[in-house]
Amino acid sequence: MAAAVILGPDDHDESGWVEAHSIAEIEEFVRAGRTVAVTPAALAGDDDEAAELTAASICAWAGARVFRTNRPGQVRLAVEMTDSLAGRRPPALTRRGLA
Repeated sequence: MAAAVILGPDDHDESGWVEAHSIAEIEEFVRAGRTVAVTPAALAGDDDEAAELTAASICAWAGARVFRTNRPGQVRLAVEMTDSLAGRRPPALTRRGLA
C-alpha cells in the first residue's frame, strides 16, 4: 500500500483521488481500487484535535491514503502509527525490554 499523503488546507488535489465522507464510503472505494481522500476534521464534526486525530486514524485503518488537515504534523504521526499497528509499515523505533 502506498504511503499516506498529508495535505494542508491550500494544497491541490490530484484528479484521480476520490473524496469519501464516511467509513462505509472509504471501504467501498478502497475495494474498488481507488485512492481515497478524507478531511478528518469534517468527519469528527468539530475543531477538537483529539477527535480529528481519532478520525484520521480510523480512516487510515479503513484504507484512506490522502488526508486534508490544518494539523499536518499531528495527522501524519497518527496515520503512521495506525499503519504500523495495521502491519503496513515497520515501526520507526523498536525496543526490547528485559526484566
